[in-house]
Amino acid sequence: MAKSIYRNKTVPQLLKIAVRHFHLYIRNRDKGKPCISCGKKRTLQAGHYYSAGQHPSLRFNEDNVHGQCLSCNYYMSGNLINYRINLTDKIGLDRLEALEEQVNLSKKNAFKWSRFDLVDIIEKYKALNR
Repeated sequence: MAKSIYRNKTVPQLLKIAVRHFHLYIRNRDKGKPCISCGKKRTLQAGHYYSAGQHPSLRFNEDNVHGQCLSCNYYMSGNLINYRINLTDKIGLDRLEALEEQVNLSKKNAFKWSRFDLVDIIEKYKALNR
């Protein structure tokens, strides 16, 4: 069973592995597309619309994470005004509003990742990256 390889990993270690596989998936999914914020074709990172630190339950939400250049993601703190405009075009208003509803719900609940959830995320994105 593949999941037994994670038996001795801590939750923070599993989170780090999950993030690595998820970000690789996002970069592959958006490869060849322009930065979600500025529209320039550059090397992309996995940029979160709602920050993973402030909204941990959205860390692995594919509608919340898109290819974004280093300049917008890091130096412009996400360039969120342009991100939102282009995100609406990319996923549609209904999915954006669903994402905003998840944000509102997440503010009311403390959130922690479980080992089981993280292993499932790791396995899902490892398979998608093959």
